[in-house]
Amino acid sequence: MPAKIHAPTPANLRRLAKVLQRGELVAIPTETVYGLAGHALDARACRAIFRAKGRPASDPLIVHVLDLPHAEQLAEFNATARRVARKFWPGPLTLVLPRRACVPDIVTSGGPTVALRSPAHPLARRLLQLARIPLAAPSANPFSYISPTSAAHVQQGLGRRIPHILDGGESAVGVESTVLDLTDPTKPVILRPGAIDEKMLGRFLRRKVRVRTGAKPQGLLRAPGLLEKHYSPRTPLRLLRRPVTASAQHAVILQRQPAGKAAPHTYWLSTRGALAEIAHNLYRVLRETDAAGYREIFIEPVPPTAGGLAAAINDRIRRATAK
Repeated sequence: MPAKIHAPTPANLRRLAKVLQRGELVAIPTETVYGLAGHALDARACRAIFRAKGRPASDPLIVHVLDLPHAEQLAEFNATARRVARKFWPGPLTLVLPRRACVPDIVTSGGPTVALRSPAHPLARRLLQLARIPLAAPSANPFSYISPTSAAHVQQGLGRRIPHILDGGESAVGVESTVLDLTDPTKPVILRPGAIDEKMLGRFLRRKVRVRTGAKPQGLLRAPGLLEKHYSPRTPLRLLRRPVTASAQHAVILQRQPAGKAAPHTYWLSTRGALAEIAHNLYRVLRETDAAGYREIFIEPVPPTAGGLAAAINDRIRRATAK
């Protein structure tokens, strides 16, 4: 039986909050992408998330909380982490910190740290208020496939594996949150780039924030989204390194709308090359081309000097094109 898509009425939000309290799963909207939510302190519910996604147990979950006081019940916050949370929460920033004993091993993949975020989407926040529990919520898609940015995307990927989807419209940001490791507050490091970049964090902290390179992670993963291949369409995706003629066999995705009349089988992520628009449309266009029956898809990266969201966009493209 396909998942039921619920309109965001007050009655439905109350109903879905009770579903989450019982340990069942609900796909929920956030400002980044849609997440597959379950009771974060219920190991059974978290195991159901892994099963539904086909996710390996070695890939930890991000836990969503309403605010800093709720987060401090799950992790040991240092002074720097508190300052960062007060500045950037609610929003697309995940903090990695030492876990407390109440967090089940399955959430952290057996590691000593937990990844926490306070989402800004009003429906996600209302569910957290009503359910009064922390919610583990990785992206609501089959493992390693393109993340969903609408309820329809969730239905296409997990519609026969989960019971409930809350429709909150399109996700505003379109790529997953920045993941910042603050276990050592003197050496902040971004494990996964997102909308909140190292310059924003560095200016606030008045210190250099290192960005982890794309090298293969060693040992236990501290956060999701760190595997070499991720966010990938089923159709082979290649970086556009030289001009390619778009055809019925080869789709081409450009960062901005071409001047004049666009060639057939050519797609673009933004009308003028705006980074926020590119990020917002990235996963939708990847899904559209993946479903169109092409033999290969070529995608143009963003100039790394563009700053801001460029690092996050290129990170997702690099992982999606990994062999």
